Amino acid sequence: MKGFSAFLKKEFRELIRTKRLLILLCTALIFGIMNPAIAKLTPMLYEMMSDELAAQGMTIREITVTAADAWAQFHKNMPLLLIVTLILNSGIYTAEYSGGTLIPLLTKGLSRSAVVLSKYMAMLLTWSAGLWLCWGVTYFYSGYYWDNSAVHSLLFSGVGWWLFGIMLLSCNAFFSAFANSGAQVILGTGAVYFIMMLLQMIGKIKQYVPLRLTESTALYQNSLKPSDCICAVSVTAVLSVLFLLTALPLTRRRQI
Repeated sequence: MKGFSAFLKKEFRELIRTKRLLILLCTALIFGIMNPAIAKLTPMLYEMMSDELAAQGMTIREITVTAADAWAQFHKNMPLLLIVTLILNSGIYTAEYSGGTLIPLLTKGLSRSAVVLSKYMAMLLTWSAGLWLCWGVTYFYSGYYWDNSAVHSLLFSGVGWWLFGIMLLSCNAFFSAFANSGAQVILGTGAVYFIMMLLQMIGKIKQYVPLRLTESTALYQNSLKPSDCICAVSVTAVLSVLFLLTALPLTRRRQI
């Protein structure tokens, strides 16, 4: 794959120049700070509203906040971080195709497979940086204010979201092989997510659906164990590879 490393460097320059990397990291940092902050401020907010609620006949009991509340916020914010990542990267293939910027590079010997894989690697590294930054900041502040050891499977829950995100990025590469715009890529990836939601409603195959890896709350409460997710991890890994490998021949056949 001639030109892979050179094109990968070009992708990172684009990430920095277009501020996509900065936006993603800032979003991840904000979410990471917000997760324990919201949990910490919740009793104060209820206390401020206590008089108004009492006037409506509602009594607020004493609220005890733990690290589980901060990680519950992490679970709620992860879909948003993933959506931001997908939107920021939805047009990185199609913009090259529609703009014709790849033609000079391809005529000089750059392989189309190198284009696909270098862009995918850039997406993977930025998603990894954003997710683990958010996870690390949440872990630090939750440990500072409370006790993280009271929450089960914290690392595995992060790995689950990471793997699920990798699979959706592979969907991004797959749909980009024949889509004409970033909007079409997002719609295709959203359709895959919707299909997984439908499949998850079928009890017999629920354990194989990649969405199982995003059930962080069940992992935190130990009602779902990492060993229960082995099938979902395997299916997610296989789908990630299949989507990416299928994107390669489709891209080679695409007219630019």
